[in-house]
Amino acid sequence: MIETPKNLTSNILLGMFLGFVVGSLLYYLSFFSESFLNFTKVYVFNLGSAIFINLLKLLIVPLVFFSLVSGISSLTNMQSLGNITLKTISLYLSTTAIAVSLSLLIGSVFKPGAGYSSNIAPPDQLPKGQGIYETILDIFPSNIIEAMAQNQMLAVVFFSILFGFALNKTNHLTNNFSEAFEKLNTVFMQLVIMVISFAPIGVFCLIGKFVITDGLDIFQEAFKYVLLLIIVLLIHAIFTYSVILKLFTNLSLLTFYRKMKDVAIFAFSTSSSAATIPVTLKTVQNDLGVNKNVSSFVIPVGATINMDGTAIMQGMATVFIAQMSGIDLTLFQYIQVVILAVVTSIGTAAVPSAGTITLVIILQQFGLPLEAIGIILAVDRILDMLRTSVNVTGDAAVACIVANSENLIDKNLFDK
Repeated sequence: MIETPKNLTSNILLGMFLGFVVGSLLYYLSFFSESFLNFTKVYVFNLGSAIFINLLKLLIVPLVFFSLVSGISSLTNMQSLGNITLKTISLYLSTTAIAVSLSLLIGSVFKPGAGYSSNIAPPDQLPKGQGIYETILDIFPSNIIEAMAQNQMLAVVFFSILFGFALNKTNHLTNNFSEAFEKLNTVFMQLVIMVISFAPIGVFCLIGKFVITDGLDIFQEAFKYVLLLIIVLLIHAIFTYSVILKLFTNLSLLTFYRKMKDVAIFAFSTSSSAATIPVTLKTVQNDLGVNKNVSSFVIPVGATINMDGTAIMQGMATVFIAQMSGIDLTLFQYIQVVILAVVTSIGTAAVPSAGTITLVIILQQFGLPLEAIGIILAVDRILDMLRTSVNVTGDAAVACIVANSENLIDKNLFDK
């Protein structure tokens, strides 16, 4: 099992604190020479933050590609899964779309980034929004290498799914070639861990870069962003999942949340949906009464494609950064954010803070300043723990719904 770096949370918080302190000293104290300030800003903060952002961007395409291909190609009995597969994926995609839409709605109403004047300047020319025709056409690339090079994620996801299905159907002819992609996916998950292990240094440079430029005023709105994000996560975890459970089943909501309490706490502590799979499976099967044939498919797939918490963060972060940068997103761009958040959350590795990697995709799509991701990273580690709890709760809710629809849930065991 891939292990996450020890003391990552405390180290990121330490890096954030040091970024505050060092940046503030350089910004507010006047006895530093201009040449020293410029050198520190350029060759420490700017260079360090640029390297960290490049490392994040480096992993986007291979991470999404190998994650999707390995997940689809490793599925067994594709035909027998039939309805279970369709119901599972449809529910996961639907709840993710609801999650990011809820995040965008609350973000646009309460405006966490409005009223702030920053040195983060919007690009001279924003990318022109393309029509629905072009958006749909871009899903089907004529050159996948070019699409990958240009980070056209809808095209990459489409090709990955297509390739995964083809690999699944030809596994018996290729001597289980899908195992190679599973191993490559493991390698890239390890690469994600390696990059995230540098997050304390990256956060230090990014925070220091902002503070030395704007002072501490840049974080006046961060509290509102954090508060709104937590509210949306709690609303989605409690309200949205309660609604779909009641809509598709007649199970007790109090019983469900009571039995999921320990799983949510474990997910909160690990910040990894993948690491929580054994605990989630045990609870779903032994406590919620879901048949093993359902849970063994729904839970691992959920750890791969159900990233509601990540989608909520991406939606709120996009609105926050756009408002902070003085950029007004159109209704069609909001729709694009929903689509991209759903797509990129599917390709997000089930490891701590991987959502910050795919957030770069959305920021690039709308010409938003990538440097602003430093504010998100400064508070993201704690929020990531809560997002993971939301994700595993959603995995269990979908497992119960699918099992109930197939009469594969032991309601007597569930009610105990």
